[in-house]
Amino acid sequence: MSGLASVSRETRARLDTFAALLLRWNPAVNLISRGDEAELWSRHIADSLQLVALVPPGASHGIDLGTGGGFPGLVLAIATDIPYDLIESDHRKAAFLREAGRATRATVRVHTVRAEAAKIDSAPLITSRALAPLPRLLALAAPLLSPGGICLFPKGSAVESELTAAAAGWHMRVARIPSQTAQGACILRISDIARIHDNARS
Repeated sequence: MSGLASVSRETRARLDTFAALLLRWNPAVNLISRGDEAELWSRHIADSLQLVALVPPGASHGIDLGTGGGFPGLVLAIATDIPYDLIESDHRKAAFLREAGRATRATVRVHTVRAEAAKIDSAPLITSRALAPLPRLLALAAPLLSPGGICLFPKGSAVESELTAAAAGWHMRVARIPSQTAQGACILRISDIARIHDNARS
C-alpha cells in the first residue's frame, strides 16, 4: 500500500492505534463516510502519507487546515514527528483529534476555531485536504505561511479548473505531483504566494 511500506514499525503501530480509535469514534462523530471504513488505510491514511516525502527538510512545524478525522495533519505528525497545529472548528471532531493525539503520542495542538479566525504563529508548512477550493485555501493559508514556506494540498480531478480560478487572484509557484492512491488526482506544492491586487498597489 502506497506510503506504508516506508514507515517504521513504531510508526505503523501508532497509525494502527489511530485507525482503531477512529473506527471506534466514527459511528458517533462521522469522521469519515461509513462507506469508507473498509478503505480507511488506502483512501485516507496512505493518501495522507504521500505528503511525507514532500515535507521540506528541517521543517520546524506545520499547520493543517480543516483536519477533520486527522487527514492529513495528524497522520503527518505521527509519521514525521513534526509538531503540528490542527485547526478544526467542529467540537466533536476536535475532541477526537485531542484524544488521538494523546493515544498516538503525536506532538499536536488542536484549535477549535475556523481557519480564518486562528490566532497562531506562522509555519513553514501548511497542509489541507478536502477543505475548500484552491482560491479559498490560498486566502486561508497566506496569512499563516512563513516566508519561504510551502503549501501541500491534495486535489482531485477538478484541479485544473481550481488552478485557473486561483490564478485570477493570486501569484504562486505550483508543482503538480501525481497521486499514488487516486487516479486523476494530484498533490499541489505551492510556494511564493501573493495576492495580485496587493502587488498592484505596491
